[in-house]
Amino acid sequence: MKQTRFVKLAGCGNDFVLVDLRKKSLPASPAILARSWCDRKRGIGADGLLLVLPSRKGTARMRIFNSDGSEADMCGNGLRCVVWYLHSTNGKSRALSVETAAGVMQAEVTGPERVRIFMTPPRDLRLGLHLTHQTKRYTLHAVNSGVPHVVLPVRHLESFDLEHLGPAIRHHRLFKPAGTNVNLMKIQSLHRISIRTFERGVEGETLACGTGAVASAVIGAALGRLKPPIEVRTRGGETLTVGFRHGAKPFQGLYLEGPVQTLFEGGVSR
Repeated sequence: MKQTRFVKLAGCGNDFVLVDLRKKSLPASPAILARSWCDRKRGIGADGLLLVLPSRKGTARMRIFNSDGSEADMCGNGLRCVVWYLHSTNGKSRALSVETAAGVMQAEVTGPERVRIFMTPPRDLRLGLHLTHQTKRYTLHAVNSGVPHVVLPVRHLESFDLEHLGPAIRHHRLFKPAGTNVNLMKIQSLHRISIRTFERGVEGETLACGTGAVASAVIGAALGRLKPPIEVRTRGGETLTVGFRHGAKPFQGLYLEGPVQTLFEGGVSR
């Protein structure tokens, strides 16, 4: 019986099933396989499925499918996992470029199990949006950091009911038709924040979100409350670093850096 080989990786708590398709093909639709393999009770278990494909524009091309089978343009921690995988299997090159649906991203391995990716400048920044849910009014902010995100600054991060507010914001009419990811952000200091993220496509809270960390840092800076480099403590207890130049052209040189782990390898029977 033939098997599809995979590698399980984690980027700061975000876990992924990675399949290298540069010399082979998948046995079924990626969306179907993502739903099956990412299932934490009946499958391998992961937040998403990463596909590594040939590219004429970079070292490789990445496609990312969420655990519900939907495809995303970009995933910060997923991309960092792909870069670490390529570094580990492609002659230990430390500087790589990866083609994504959000553009070609440059990346570098900065240390053992540590990867920095350079992001495209954020777009569609909207500050001071007002939303009412169950008679309570919230002021939140939106930006696209590769995928759409909303950031809600809060004082009490751990006790906040993200389980119920997350889906309400994710599907709110302000963000139709595609919806949005939802981040809670607590500012600890000028260079440090803590976040929690409800991820679109996973449809629940995850231990980390790379593009969510970038979105939160960018919005904190746009509000005048943060300065780079910014340490972002994730729900899983690990820390991502977001840096950029905030001069005449804001958010140039935007990067995301943090830990990556290869957890295990295996095979799935067709």
